[in-house]
Amino acid sequence: MTNLLPEMAEIWQKTLNWQPTLQQQAQFQKLYELILKGNRQQNLTRIVEPQEFWEKHLWDSLRGIAPLLSANFSPASPTIVDIGTGAGFPGVPVAITVPNCPITLLDSTRKKITFLDNILTELALTNAKTLVGRAEEIGQHRQHRLAYDIALIRAVGAASVCAEYTLPLLKQGGLAIIYRGNWIEDETAALKNAVKHLGGVIESIEQFTTPLSHSIRHCVYLRKVATTPANFPRAVGVPTQKPL
Repeated sequence: MTNLLPEMAEIWQKTLNWQPTLQQQAQFQKLYELILKGNRQQNLTRIVEPQEFWEKHLWDSLRGIAPLLSANFSPASPTIVDIGTGAGFPGVPVAITVPNCPITLLDSTRKKITFLDNILTELALTNAKTLVGRAEEIGQHRQHRLAYDIALIRAVGAASVCAEYTLPLLKQGGLAIIYRGNWIEDETAALKNAVKHLGGVIESIEQFTTPLSHSIRHCVYLRKVATTPANFPRAVGVPTQKPL
């Protein structure tokens, strides 16, 4: 018996003013099956039930890039990096959804990147590629610094750490999207102070409710408005030990 993902066309339309094509729906389904299979070899996700997977891995990934799904995003085909992509979220659903946008999936765990290479092949996602590395090192890399229009990060640590990982990689005017669960007012003040050092500003903090389980989620949007000083990001481990 195969686990079928729900289609949720109406919810997609109502919440994001978008819905997947038949091909995208098939790619979502295949992604789900590959994750379930991969989970048997390595611990990729605890979220395996079809509706929960749809909400927490597909819908949540795309909710963050809602501005991109409306046709008036500039530039039209932004270059994207997903930092600490893990099992490929939000990056792989994003790659499926915006096939004209080149996306780099960055993770420091080679095993996860090997798994993702297989997923990209299986899903025939030619717009996505993988990169093994730590955000602190990649951010100092000439090839990657100032190279992206959008940086995605599904936050585990402090938002200021996420800002230090994302902003150095962005071009001037680029957008960092930090995916969060809870958000409290105190965090805004701390983040404001951190992004000032990094050449960014908080553009918006959006609170929303997930459509099935009605959980509260947040997306924090940072805009890069000035040059990030050369000493950021700091050496591996420093941003998490001594957040700005």
